[in-house]
Amino acid sequence: MSNMSFLDFQYNISKTKFLRKPSHLFSFRDRQSSALKSVFQPNENEMKQVFDKFDANKDGKISQQEYKAVLRALGKGAMIGEVPKIFEVADLDGDGFIDFREFMEVHRKGGGVKTMDIQNAFRTFDSNGDGKISPEEVLEMLRRLGERCSLEDCRRMVRAVDTDGDGMVNMDEFMTMMTRNMKRL
Repeated sequence: MSNMSFLDFQYNISKTKFLRKPSHLFSFRDRQSSALKSVFQPNENEMKQVFDKFDANKDGKISQQEYKAVLRALGKGAMIGEVPKIFEVADLDGDGFIDFREFMEVHRKGGGVKTMDIQNAFRTFDSNGDGKISPEEVLEMLRRLGERCSLEDCRRMVRAVDTDGDGMVNMDEFMTMMTRNMKRL
């Protein structure tokens, strides 16, 4: 299985991110109830990895078809009708594609990654809606995205993030893992 990271967790769980145990001052529920609307700026190397997941043919740009394929794989087929509007905003040079510079500019102008974006990514993995991501749910999502890994690989990934030892990733653990290498805006 390839090495993946950060927002890539929407598409994969990162082996490299799970080597350290996360620490947190407040639980996710505390952060949520305090009405903090946290926004984070992802690092450029990690965003390049996310961009590369969209760029299936590796030509350095994302086509509408590539974007739609990722939406389908993530179970977001209902959003496919929005793709032309997304490209109107993101395709700054008008060539019909989103290159990495444009991809980063959209994230900068959009104010970074919001807590809600990370919550949505969590829900994408939590297919049974029980509030926890199991190794089986990780495996299911990775397969939908065309990644090859074993259930044991997924168990190792989950264990690396699982701070409470229940064999699953809860929202607090997911949030901590996702924001570990990001700057708070």
